[in-house]
Amino acid sequence: MKPSPKKTILITGASRGIGKEIALAFARHGWQIVITCVNRLEMLNQVRDEILALGSPCLACVCDMGSWEDCKALFARIDETFGSLHALVNNAGISRIGLIQDISPEDWALMLQTNLTSVFYCCKLALPGMLRRRQGAIVNISSVWGICGASCETSYSAAKGGVNAFTKALAKELAPSNIQVNAVACGAIDTEMNQWMDEEEKRALLEEIPAGRMGRPSEAAHLVYQLITGNTYLTGQVISLDGGWL
Repeated sequence: MKPSPKKTILITGASRGIGKEIALAFARHGWQIVITCVNRLEMLNQVRDEILALGSPCLACVCDMGSWEDCKALFARIDETFGSLHALVNNAGISRIGLIQDISPEDWALMLQTNLTSVFYCCKLALPGMLRRRQGAIVNISSVWGICGASCETSYSAAKGGVNAFTKALAKELAPSNIQVNAVACGAIDTEMNQWMDEEEKRALLEEIPAGRMGRPSEAAHLVYQLITGNTYLTGQVISLDGGWL
């Protein structure tokens, strides 16, 4: 099909939280939106309906971003529907809290597949169109634990550390083609991923954060929008969004 004159963005893991807010932020600016999740079809469709209500086209797909076959099928649908991507946000991810003695090899493999390998898959499939156009932007949603590591989150920290290193390496590779690659290393953001804490644990956490609060998903979305639509000289950066925490 002919490429659309509108710009198209893929946000993975967009049924809730940061991914949802990013999708809505770009919809408000008239982008064509592609959103995915692995198993929350009803929630994903609700996000799709919100995007459509804002006047932006939307393709919503349930797929496993850690599966090469699922990713190839997704990008085929994107190409058929909108043409190649102008921007990609790798947000899909999972977390796990526990001692390393309690992490099984299967748990470790799933963490790396979902949080790191998925980033490789999506970048690999998004890049041919960006390279032809000699323009594009990729933002990987990472974590401060990928910078400094977290006790009882070894597999998550390792995966996000890999995302940060991948971001820096790919940015160098793609800078001559005018494609920017950056990462947002989130601190404590007020999403379902942090709802496991009780009130005492939450108070203790907030005491450690100089800003005195968790970040809002809308603040992460605003930063991602700036990275994708703003300064094209900014690339290869892992930007911490943590209220001065670390």
